[in-house]
Amino acid sequence: MDRGDRDAPLAAGECIRVRGLVQGVGFRPFVHALAQRLQLAGSVHNDSEGVLIHAAGEAAALEALVAAIRDQPPTLAHVVAIERAPWSAPPGLTTFAITPSPASAHGRHTAGVVPDARICDACAAEIDTPGERRHRYAFASCTCCGPRFSIIDAIPYDRPNTTMRDFALCAPCRSEYGSPADRRFHAQPIACPVCGPQLWLENAGGARGAADDPLTAAVEALRQGQILALKGLGGFHLACDAGNAAAVEALRTRKRRPAKPFALMAPDLDGIQKFCRVDAREAALLLSPAAPIVLLAWHQREGLAAAVAPNQALLGFMLPTTPLHHLLLKEFGGALVMTSGNVSGEPQVIDNAYAQRKLGGFADLFVMHDRRIARRLDDSVARVIGSETRLLRHARGYAPAPRSLPPGFAAAKPVLALGGEMKGAICLLRDNEALLSHHLGDLEEPLTYREFVRAIDDYAQLFDHRPRLLAADLHPAYRSSAFAEQAAAERALPLIRVQHHHAHIAAAMAERGWPRDGGSIVGIALDGIGYGADGTVWGGEILLCDYSDFTRMARLRPVPLPGGARAVTQPWRNLLAQLDAAFGPDGTAAYLPAVPGGAMLAAQQLNVLRQAMARGLNAPLSSSCGRLFDAVAAALGLSPAQLSFEGEAAMALEALASASADTARYSFGIDTSTTPWSIDPAPMWRALLDDLREGVPLADIAARFHFGLAEIFCDAAIKIAKAHDAQAIALGGGVFQNGLLLQACLNRLQDCALPVLSPAQIPANDGGLAYGQAIIAAARALV
Repeated sequence: MDRGDRDAPLAAGECIRVRGLVQGVGFRPFVHALAQRLQLAGSVHNDSEGVLIHAAGEAAALEALVAAIRDQPPTLAHVVAIERAPWSAPPGLTTFAITPSPASAHGRHTAGVVPDARICDACAAEIDTPGERRHRYAFASCTCCGPRFSIIDAIPYDRPNTTMRDFALCAPCRSEYGSPADRRFHAQPIACPVCGPQLWLENAGGARGAADDPLTAAVEALRQGQILALKGLGGFHLACDAGNAAAVEALRTRKRRPAKPFALMAPDLDGIQKFCRVDAREAALLLSPAAPIVLLAWHQREGLAAAVAPNQALLGFMLPTTPLHHLLLKEFGGALVMTSGNVSGEPQVIDNAYAQRKLGGFADLFVMHDRRIARRLDDSVARVIGSETRLLRHARGYAPAPRSLPPGFAAAKPVLALGGEMKGAICLLRDNEALLSHHLGDLEEPLTYREFVRAIDDYAQLFDHRPRLLAADLHPAYRSSAFAEQAAAERALPLIRVQHHHAHIAAAMAERGWPRDGGSIVGIALDGIGYGADGTVWGGEILLCDYSDFTRMARLRPVPLPGGARAVTQPWRNLLAQLDAAFGPDGTAAYLPAVPGGAMLAAQQLNVLRQAMARGLNAPLSSSCGRLFDAVAAALGLSPAQLSFEGEAAMALEALASASADTARYSFGIDTSTTPWSIDPAPMWRALLDDLREGVPLADIAARFHFGLAEIFCDAAIKIAKAHDAQAIALGGGVFQNGLLLQACLNRLQDCALPVLSPAQIPANDGGLAYGQAIIAAARALV
């Protein structure tokens, strides 16, 4: 930029530091354009701390620059802080330029990394337009969309620090990259068919296909019922025609995934609305840059294979996330199954050669490309409940965006929290921010655990994180806890052990900005299982707590888990324990003929299990709410003898209940003379079984259970809050992924005159556990 009056002295100069998610979002071109318009001289560049601006000109112009940065940043940017200091411009400075990032950065890396973003409308229109240079090019992107976290190797976010360094720019791309008027001005993933990543096909034996047009050949294979392994943004997908029952069943058979719902992708919003009800909030979520899988009400079943989501009322749909997906779906013209490319339980595959080895038994054809993936990123999963987006899986499109800590944590020490065993994730605390990692998977699987260890090193290096505290779950057998113990010993760092359900509640508190000195709150933790402070298995709890400590005020009446861990995957075991606890063996026998799941239960070796429960042999006591859901599902005949995936029985129960218009609820008992109070399901069981005898529709029975559970826990929480002058009520734990239950609790609590802190962007399940652990560890260290 040339200032109009070269001889006029510059009125003022400032050095402006911008912190937050400001790299990889077109921030430097944005600042450059502002400087031109405001007639400022100086420069802007990325560095290890964010974006640094040197600007000189009229004082009013500098104020306008800062105001625009603060109030109107680029779409993908998130400005956390703007720091200003005087700067003396060199004599004769008349231009404003984007300058290279410093070759060596001094100090710590504190710049944020932007999540990957769905293909924007401009790039989609470009690749759809014949005659355009990037017509049908599968790797188009600009400053508003495309890969970010999945390709970055180091900060600052410049092309040499990404996997795009493998592709030298051609002259036209270099011209676009250097043109301030172009939307690809300083877009690091810029590429075209001449100089960028290339697409090709391989068969299941690894031989390259001869097709001149891999996309058209891939679409034809899908129409013929074949299964594709498709290399996407953060890993491979397995894809097939969602309307082809034989193809869907073949995918289930090959992947050994008998019942877990498949994710689906449609070419556009109309393609989703053909099958699902989509309200305005859900549509905005589908169309957002994050573009998660969104769980939607399934209203039209014709045109989709029933096996895409057996026994479900919801479908998980997403829109095309990359140009490759956009082109494939547009040409195919219908919905595709788009599920993670992995052996069930293992991490998603990201490497071409490894994909052939791991997915060769699943896929008929491979759609490959040569852009390396820096780290695997599963698709995020979200649901709109209570008019808010609720993340169920925190991954592509959301990770690794930082979150500001609540008031009172500015002096918190850097923390590394290791999460739990299921839905593994880690969390870093630094510089008054929390950074929750992408979903890593279940650590019981050795390859997933290896990915967990790799992620710890990856995040430490990328974000220059040097923890002074470690945090882990209380459970002595979690692999994450074992890692924490070893790391604490090797690094001579304090290790803070955090009770599982306290962490769930703290995660909801922190996400909602509850201050450290905000007083005590009452937390309703409804979960599967978590190691309790008394060494038993918890999961249906009401806690009185702050960030540092908690008291267990109420819980579900504990019953045995017959068979220990097997009770988690065989719901009939929980049904036996619940019925025996409510009625004794004779009462159970009397009720069984009326119970849809009674025949399955009667076929088991009940006497052996009862002896084990009586003696406490591999039958630990548990207050788990998740296992209560399993028992009710088993009673209604909704669960197989052996579950094929976590949450299968509970999801079927919610799906059944959602079909009911009944508003009645079952009553639970509560004993307030004990410490903690004991919430007894026996009255609920008696009413439920009586309804079965009377032929009440199963959907109504399922709904009455949901509403009764919400009522007893919410009413008890309100009483405890009033008795102890608590300042809010928080909700947490994996059972709150259940939309019907969460909405029932929100409705029940809306008139309690206290703020209700519920999970939203931080998953209610164990995917958010590390976030809660980190905030608790920080709070304890500040005491």
